[in-house]
Amino acid sequence: MGGYLPERIMTNVELESMVDTSDDWIHARTGIRKRHIAAADETSCDMAEQAAIKALEAANLDANSIDLIVLATTTPDLVFPSTACLLQKRLGINNRSPAFDVQAVCSGFIYALSIADKFIKTDNCQYILVVGSDVNSKITDWKDRGTCIIFADGAGAMVLEAGDKPGIYSTHLHANGAYNEMLYVPSGISDANGKPAVMKMRGNKVFKIAVKKLGEIVDETLAYNELSKADIDWLVPHQANIRIIAATAKKLDLPMDKVVQTIAEHGNTSAGSIPLAMDKAIRAGDIKDGDLLLLEAFGGGFTWGSALIKY
Repeated sequence: MGGYLPERIMTNVELESMVDTSDDWIHARTGIRKRHIAAADETSCDMAEQAAIKALEAANLDANSIDLIVLATTTPDLVFPSTACLLQKRLGINNRSPAFDVQAVCSGFIYALSIADKFIKTDNCQYILVVGSDVNSKITDWKDRGTCIIFADGAGAMVLEAGDKPGIYSTHLHANGAYNEMLYVPSGISDANGKPAVMKMRGNKVFKIAVKKLGEIVDETLAYNELSKADIDWLVPHQANIRIIAATAKKLDLPMDKVVQTIAEHGNTSAGSIPLAMDKAIRAGDIKDGDLLLLEAFGGGFTWGSALIKY
């Protein structure tokens, strides 16, 4: 694993001077105390590169050993080429291995991980680099209290290696485009109306649906693997909102000290949040060899997904 957070830290107190809010209100509603914000010239690829370098170092692996890059992002550097291709160049990979982006917003890393898992099982890939990187501050309306207090920037990376024993037991992906106007950016490259490229969110409705869908996917994952709640050692959730995280932990009958939590310091880093949380917990020695992890995420689209992993 590897992770990267921008140098600049924005506290809730700083936000008090920008919108009608308070440190206490933000923390009570979201669990967030501070978040990292990218520099004006810092991009998703910049962050992905730093996270990837750390993951490759942890794996003691040369970049040219990578057989595939799958990069999850909602905030690509360019329309094209993909941020994955830009990352491939930055890392000096010249073995012609494929590289592509995945866009599933906050569920992006789970989607990317699921794709990587299938490539290992079906396409003879030995090593795959999976990255989640989002520079959400670039699409944030800093006058919108409903979103600017939540979203932040960061990247996380994972190296997967083919082996005789399963590390990824299963992945489960879902989407429902009927909810597209509950969490979205109202513009794109084909937009001719001059709409701002900033996030819009109906927070209360998103919260209720997220809790419901994540509860369902917990049941789906356990049933598929014929496991009970007691078999799960750690919940590694997308760091969206502490109340959503707590609801999923309750569904699993897991105490909060068995839930990896970075939301207070990181905010919601979208596709970067799960790998950042895993990286922190592994480097701290909390997650240990043989632990069974349930990863889950919910994002705009709506998309949602889970992965059951043995570390």
